[in-house]
Parts: sequence; C-alpha cells; structure tokens
Amino acid sequence: MARHKPYAKKKRLIKVTNQNRRVPVWVMMRTARKVTTHPKRHMWRRSKLQR
Repeated sequence: MARHKPYAKKKRLIKVTNQNRRVPVWVMMRTARKVTTHPKRHMWRRSKLQR
C-alpha cells in the first residue's frame, strides 16, 4: 500500500482497526460464554478486509 494515503481511505482503515478487538469480558459473562468470537476480527497477514 502506498505511503501517502488519501484521508478518506485512512479514516476507513482507522475505523476497521478500532473494530478489530476481542469481545469484552462482560459480554462473555452475560451470555454464559456463548459469545466468545467477534465476527469482524481479522488478522492482517492472513485475511484482507471485507469490501
């Protein structure tokens, strides 16, 4: 990817980066550990972003 990124693309990348977090512990506790995975998680080497 280019070193100089357009601001709109950079903003989208920041949004996706912030979404790339684990499920909070209190959610797991509230659902009795039924919800443990996050559908929007991604690993930057293995999978690219959804378009």
